[in-house]
Amino acid sequence: MTGKEGEAPVPDGPYFFLSYAPATGRGGSGPDPDMWVGRLFEDLCRGVAELTALPAGTPPGFMDRGPRPGGAWSEQLGRSLASCRVFVPLFSPRYFASEWCGKEWYAFAQRAIRHRAATNRPADAIVPALWIPVPPRQLPLPAEQLGFDHRDVGERYAADGLYGLIKLRLFAEEYRRAVHCLARHIVGAAHTGRVGPGRPLDHRTLPSAFGTAAGPRALRVTVAAPTRDELPEGRDGVYYGQSPLDWNPYHPDTQRPLALVADDIAGSLNYRPTVASFDDESPPGEESGPPSGPEVLLVDRWALLDENRRARLAALDAADRPWISVVVPWNRDDPQSRAAADELTARTAATLPSRVSHGRPACRAAARGVESIDAFEELLPHVVEAAAQQYLRHAPAHPPAGRAPTQRPRLIGPMDHGPQAGHRTVQPHDALDGAPDVEDTDDSQP
Repeated sequence: MTGKEGEAPVPDGPYFFLSYAPATGRGGSGPDPDMWVGRLFEDLCRGVAELTALPAGTPPGFMDRGPRPGGAWSEQLGRSLASCRVFVPLFSPRYFASEWCGKEWYAFAQRAIRHRAATNRPADAIVPALWIPVPPRQLPLPAEQLGFDHRDVGERYAADGLYGLIKLRLFAEEYRRAVHCLARHIVGAAHTGRVGPGRPLDHRTLPSAFGTAAGPRALRVTVAAPTRDELPEGRDGVYYGQSPLDWNPYHPDTQRPLALVADDIAGSLNYRPTVASFDDESPPGEESGPPSGPEVLLVDRWALLDENRRARLAALDAADRPWISVVVPWNRDDPQSRAAADELTARTAATLPSRVSHGRPACRAAARGVESIDAFEELLPHVVEAAAQQYLRHAPAHPPAGRAPTQRPRLIGPMDHGPQAGHRTVQPHDALDGAPDVEDTDDSQP
């Protein structure tokens, strides 16, 4: 089904996707432990159906009722995630501890990120439902950034959640009011968000939107690209702006600078990124102190025609700084980049020989060249996680202030680089605290 001209096509899947963490004991021969969630789903389906004129055969919602432990996503689950209009996560402490739920959230979030990249307009197509109240400080960054005020659905709902309302007849009226309000939010999000359909993803390769640490982790995204005024003679300026941070190599498929697309993707992985220009960084070798956090460096191959930038990038490649992952995006549909591909590829290999030849397969592929926005979105999570793990391996540990030195030391958190307009900022402590121990592997092996 197609949308209006200039809008994303309307998906032909369920109106909403209910993402929830099943109760313990699921799959036994006794009563269904998720009976109350099932009732909520049916009530939401009725509410959405009453508020819309759904075409015949269009299901109001989808809820996965299949077995989960150690299993794979069903074909229907994958199709529903790729085609639903609205994603409805059912908040509870168990939900945010579930890797399965984190993967579902991440899969849908990539559709919203693609919509924003293509249109430069946000897609608010995630409507959270509160099953059991979760303290704000326990929310991962993707949930925190929704900014959804549950009190708008009802004070009793915000205090007790849907589980507290559905179990007691005393709160039957509050429950019906909450379901109706959530159904209205779902319908409203479907009309305003208009996220286009995606493709079913392989859940085995997906990361969790909730990350692996107790709280949001810091990440630095740095861009090495010329401004429109610094371009080599004859280079098309449509991909550039007044700042290196305006670089948009995948134009016209994307209308949003690549640094901000990377910012969105990192945020969907429970990172809190900052964005900076490589031109404003200290030259390699002049940094003082330990690494302040993992970093992803986005390099425009046309920037290598500037000898000063090329020399600085070569020095960075030669330095022992594995917590900085390098990504070299380019557009196979850009006629100038395609015509100069051999020269630019050779210059990249000569400038970044270590990055294109060593490290994990995803990191090597990223340094050799990422030729489409699809490939960029697929590779970036792996590159980010590689940088984060290398940072954990190389950051020095120290006893935290106020704790006995005999306790297990924590890693130094990334330092605050100061706010930048329009971007998320790094929090100065505990950004990587609570991350799991890193396997000591040789990243030079495939």
